[in-house]
Amino acid sequence: MSQTDVLLTKQPAPQTVPACELPPKLYDVARNTGAYTSSGLATAGFRTAKYLVDEWFQNCYASYHQAFADRDQSERQRHESKQLAAETEALAQRTQEDSTRKVGERLQDMHCWKSELQREVGELVAETDLLLAQKQRLERALDAIAVPFSIATDNLQCRERRQHPDLVRDHVEMELLKEAELIRNIQELLKRTIMQAVNQIRLNREHKEMCEMDWSDKVEAYNIDETCARYHNQSTEVQFHPHSTKLEESASTPETWVKFTQENLCRAERERLASVRLRGLIDCILRDTAEDLRMQCDAVTLAFGRRLEELEDARHKLQHHLRKTLREITDQEHNVAALKQAIKDREAPLKVAQTRLYQRSYRPNVELCRDTAQFRLVSEVEELNMSLSALREKLLEAEQSLRNLEDTRMSLEKDIAVKTNSLFIDREKCMAHRARYPTILRLAGYQ
Repeated sequence: MSQTDVLLTKQPAPQTVPACELPPKLYDVARNTGAYTSSGLATAGFRTAKYLVDEWFQNCYASYHQAFADRDQSERQRHESKQLAAETEALAQRTQEDSTRKVGERLQDMHCWKSELQREVGELVAETDLLLAQKQRLERALDAIAVPFSIATDNLQCRERRQHPDLVRDHVEMELLKEAELIRNIQELLKRTIMQAVNQIRLNREHKEMCEMDWSDKVEAYNIDETCARYHNQSTEVQFHPHSTKLEESASTPETWVKFTQENLCRAERERLASVRLRGLIDCILRDTAEDLRMQCDAVTLAFGRRLEELEDARHKLQHHLRKTLREITDQEHNVAALKQAIKDREAPLKVAQTRLYQRSYRPNVELCRDTAQFRLVSEVEELNMSLSALREKLLEAEQSLRNLEDTRMSLEKDIAVKTNSLFIDREKCMAHRARYPTILRLAGYQ
C-alpha cells in the first residue's frame, strides 16, 4: 500500500473540543521498522531512524488540539474572572451594609443595657444608705441584752451546786436553759444579723462596682462601635489589619454577652431586694426579741414558783421509775442469757454443714460435681452465718441496753437522796436574783 492510500484512510482531526476536562492522550509512535525501513543505511552515514508521514500528521493534529484546548480554557477563565469580580463587588457591598446595620443594632442594645445598669447603680446606693442606719440599731440593741444573760447564767450556776443525781434538767432548769439559750440565740442572731448587714452592705457595694464596671465597659464599647458605624469606603482612617479577623479565645458570644449583663443586673437586683428584706427583718427581730425575752422571764418565774411543790412529786416519780428500771434490768438479763444460748445452739448445725462441705471436696475426678446437694450445703452455711451474725448483733445491743439500765438505776438512787439540797437552792438562792430583770423598752433598744 502506498503512502497516499494510508493518508486517505485516516480520520480527520476534530475541529471542536467539548467544554470538559480532556483526558490525557498517549501516542504510540511507530518505529521505522516496516517494509520501507532505512535501518540498513546506518553504515552509509544517514540517520538510523526517521519519522513516518503519518507520524508527522499526528504531531500536527496534536499541536492543533492543544492550542484549541488552551484557548478554550483561557476564554472560560476570562469569563469566570469577570463574573467573580462582579459577584465579589456585590457581595462586599451587601456585607458592608449588613455589617453597618448590625453595628447599629448593637449600639441600640448597648444603650438599653447601659441605661439599665445606671438605674440599678442608683438604687443600690440608696438602699445601702438605709441598711447602714439599720445596722446601727442592731449594735445598740446588742448592748442591752447583757443584763438578762447575767441573771440567767447566775441562776444556772446556783443550781449547778445541787448534788448529783439531783442535778437534773427539771422544768425550772429547762426554762432557765431555754432563757439562756434564747438570750444566746438572740445575741448570736443580732451578731449574725449585724454581720449579715455588713456582708449585705459589702455585697451591695460589690455589685454596684460590678455594674459600674460593666457600665463603663459598655460606654467604652459604645464609643468604639459608634466610631465603627461611621466608617465607609472613602474614610481616611481605615487601613489593612490582616490579623483582625482572628478571634481571641476569651472573646464572648452574643449569648454570653447578654447573659453576663443579665446576670449582673439579676444579681444586683437580687442583692437589693435582699437588702430590703433584711431591713424589714431587722425591725421584726428587734421587736420580737424584746417580747420573747419578757415572755421567757415570766415563764421562768412561774416555773420557780411551781418547783417547790413539784419536788416531792418528782421524788415519788423517781422512785417509781427506779422500781420499773430494776424490773427491766432483770428482764434484760434473761434476754441476754437467752441470746447467748441461741448462739451456742446455732454453732452445731454450722459445724455439720461445713464438715459436709469439707468432706465432699475430696470427691475424685468428675465426681467433684456442683450438684444440688453442694449448692444446698453452701446456702445452708450462708444462712447459718447470717443467723449467727444477727444473733451476735442483737446480743451486743442487749448488753449495751443492760449497761444503760444499770447506769440509770445508779443515777435514780443518787437523785432521790439529795432532794432536800435542791429545795434549798431553788427557794433561797435563785428567786432573789430575778428582781433585776430589765424592762421591755431597754430590751428593744430604745433606752
